[in-house]
Amino acid sequence: MTDILLHICSRDDWSRAQDAGAVTPVSLDETGFVHLSTPAQVHLPADRLFAGRTDLMLLHVDPSMLTDPVRFEPGVPEDPESMRFPHLYGPLPVAAVVAVTEYRPGTDGRFAPL
Repeated sequence: MTDILLHICSRDDWSRAQDAGAVTPVSLDETGFVHLSTPAQVHLPADRLFAGRTDLMLLHVDPSMLTDPVRFEPGVPEDPESMRFPHLYGPLPVAAVVAVTEYRPGTDGRFAPL
């Protein structure tokens, strides 16, 4: 596993998570997991799901502080065949977030790799 995993959310979602103590995105109910990324791949879901948005935050997650399982699994068919994304099978505890940074697209609306 990597030293840091990333989760993309809006400023408002992060604010709600701080009050609740955990990030619980819709994906947790729909698919059973919270989408995470490594720094090298975070731009791929950002471009697919959030192109042009300027209200996004990157939650930097220490995987050693997660109590629910993280599994590296395929993304979408357009991703390279060998690429696997980390999926957290439970809520993302605010206590596991070690840093929060803004994540803004370039002038073309697309996100750059970190």
